[in-house]
Amino acid sequence: MSVFRRVRDITLANLNEWLEESQDPVRLIDQFLIETRQEIAEAEKLHYQYAGHTKQLKQQVDQAKVMRDKREEQALLALKAEEEHLAKLALQEKMLYEEKITQYADLYEQSRQSLQDLESQLNELKTEYQVVYSKRQYYFARMETLRLQQRMNQRMNGFGTQDVPKMFNRLEDRVSDMEWEARSLRELRKTGQDFVTQANSTLDDELSRLKQKLQGKGEE
Repeated sequence: MSVFRRVRDITLANLNEWLEESQDPVRLIDQFLIETRQEIAEAEKLHYQYAGHTKQLKQQVDQAKVMRDKREEQALLALKAEEEHLAKLALQEKMLYEEKITQYADLYEQSRQSLQDLESQLNELKTEYQVVYSKRQYYFARMETLRLQQRMNQRMNGFGTQDVPKMFNRLEDRVSDMEWEARSLRELRKTGQDFVTQANSTLDDELSRLKQKLQGKGEE
């Protein structure tokens, strides 16, 4: 495992711990994403430089192979022309190019392998960014749900302070008082009417008694 990968693993482990303890995970994730984007930018810059260097090494190897083959052909032509001295010079240069091929081929292979590792790490870094970004969306949704829940709780608490049962109890008492007043007025009117009726009946009886008395005196 590369040092780069190990550091990223440690960072992710810390992030998971911080998310569990943080009261504002979205802000924490945003900070992590900012740092990760910076790392991606630096890795892409390094990848560009490595790719250019690897391409140059490959060109050196390819050019050396072309010159090696060319010197070998020249050595063969010199031998055919019985120019052994020229053939030896051509073969000496061929050997130099073969040595160059070996040297640059090793450098190219090392650079190519490092470039592949860097590409792999860069892809992992980008994937990691997307994973953490998805977590941000999830935690943002959780925080928004919590915020709305808190607002709803505050509003429900406001409803609770009105004490609806007591409000209706007070209304019931008031209506009962009004009904009692109306009933009392009805009873009072009825009592007055009964009294008038009774008084009229008594008056009529008394008037009849007096009439009978007068009739009795007339007969005498």
